[in-house]
Amino acid sequence: MSAPDTSRHDVLYGQFSTALRFSVRDQTRNRLAGLLLVVFVPVWYLVMDAMASGQVLDFKLYATGKVLHVDGARLTLISAGLNSVTMIAGFVVFDAVRKALAFDRRLVFAGFRQSTLIGAKTLAIAAVTGAIALYTALAILFFWRPTVGGWFAVLTGFAAIALTYGALGLLLGVLVKRDLEGFFLIIMGGLMDTFLQNPLGNPLANKPVLQWFPSFGPMQFAVGGSFGRTALWGHLALGLAWAAAFSIVGLAVFRLRTRNRTHTR
Repeated sequence: MSAPDTSRHDVLYGQFSTALRFSVRDQTRNRLAGLLLVVFVPVWYLVMDAMASGQVLDFKLYATGKVLHVDGARLTLISAGLNSVTMIAGFVVFDAVRKALAFDRRLVFAGFRQSTLIGAKTLAIAAVTGAIALYTALAILFFWRPTVGGWFAVLTGFAAIALTYGALGLLLGVLVKRDLEGFFLIIMGGLMDTFLQNPLGNPLANKPVLQWFPSFGPMQFAVGGSFGRTALWGHLALGLAWAAAFSIVGLAVFRLRTRNRTHTR
C-alpha cells in the first residue's frame, strides 16, 4: 500500500472512531433515560404481573395457526417488556440525534465524510438499543424463569423491537422540530403498538390486522419461543424489516440535512 493510501486509511479510521465516540456519548449521557431503564422497567413488570396474575389467555401463533393457552401474567410480562423497550430506546435515540444534528453538520463542514457519520451513528444505535434490550430481558428473570431457549427468544424479540424504535427515534430526530412532538409520537406509538398485541387488554389481539404493527413480529417470535417452543424466524425478519425501513429513511434524511451545501455548489 502506498503512503497516500495509508494516510487516507488512517484519516478515515480516525474520523470513524471520533464519530462513534461522540455518538455513543450522546446516547448514554441521558440520565432520565437511564433512570427509566433502571427503575421503571422492574416497577412496570411488578405492576403488570400483579394485574394479570392467575389469568389464562389465548394467543395465536400466525405462522402455525396454533392457539396457545398461556399464563396471562407471563404473557403480559413479555408485552410489558416490549412496551418498556419501545419507549426507552426511542426516547434515547431521538433525544441524542436531535441534539447532535447541528454538531454533525459542523463535522461535515470540517471534512468528515457523511458515510463515516452514518456508519458510526448506526453502530452506536445498535449497541445502545442492544444494551437496553439485554437489561430488560434480564430484569424479567426476577418475575419469571423461562427455559434458556425461551429467554433467548424473549431477548431476541426485545432486541428487534429496540432496533425498530431506535430507528424510529433516529427518523423523528432528523424530522421533527420540537422535543414534545417526538416524545409524543414515540410514547403513544409504543403504547398502542404493544398494548394491542396482548389479549389481556385487547379482545382483538388475535386479529390479522395486528400483522401491520411493528411489534407484531417480535411479539410472535418471543411468545413462540418461550411458550410454543417454536422459532418463528420469518416473524423475527418481519420485525427487523421495520427497523431497516425506519433506518433507511432516517439516514437518508440525515444525509440530506447534514450535506455540505457550500461544497456542493
